[in-house]
Amino acid sequence: MDIATAGLGFSPRPPEDRFMKATIRPLRDAEIEAAVAVWTACGLIEPWNDPRADIARARASGSAEILVAVDDTGIVATIMAGDDGHRGWLYYLAVAPDLQRTGLGRQMVGAAEDWLRVRGVAKVMLMIRPTNLMVRGFYEAIGYGHQDRTIMARWLDGRPMTP
Repeated sequence: MDIATAGLGFSPRPPEDRFMKATIRPLRDAEIEAAVAVWTACGLIEPWNDPRADIARARASGSAEILVAVDDTGIVATIMAGDDGHRGWLYYLAVAPDLQRTGLGRQMVGAAEDWLRVRGVAKVMLMIRPTNLMVRGFYEAIGYGHQDRTIMARWLDGRPMTP
């Protein structure tokens, strides 16, 4: 089922001038807490993932980038793009709640795709929790499609599996 057209999730609204003035660029050291605040406002933080550790690991890896959209109020959107050597992956797409459905999320995904494309990545993947219908609708609306895969996971430090 296409959630975007079924009316169960994403539906765009007219762009706002505020996001049109945003600049998309890599995250800077002094902006880490602001990025975490956007992630928190968007409900992306899970107790088993330390967002600051995720940022530090991505930035140190050489194979990932955290992009931010910044306007005169500060960081208004983020996305993390990573290249695992086989595929590109997207994480932490977050748009300030008052700017959601303005096209800024689409711009952030486009910027992350460009970052991956420059590195020779041919295909980008992402994971969406099955209950997150609005996000699924957003990605369907911008051309992403479902692929039937099973995701398996294991914590290497031995902790119990998380949802």
